[in-house]
Amino acid sequence: MTITVKIGEAKTHLSRLLSRVETGEDVIIQRGHEPIAKLSRIRRAKNVEKAIAEIRAGRDQFKLAPISADEIVAWKNEGRR
Repeated sequence: MTITVKIGEAKTHLSRLLSRVETGEDVIIQRGHEPIAKLSRIRRAKNVEKAIAEIRAGRDQFKLAPISADEIVAWKNEGRR
């Protein structure tokens, strides 16, 4: 669930809003009728570490062969004649 509050209410009731965020609610803070910030619960570090490990494992599939400086220069100059 998402709730929307004005800046003044957020300032006055920050502790209450953070308690709601801890339960999984998102809080949008707006100035006038324009949303300017969002408070949301931070995922547990364990999930972040797992995601990083999956990314590292997957990127090994996409390793490219080493390229020499001469090859790069040749590609750069290709078609410049």
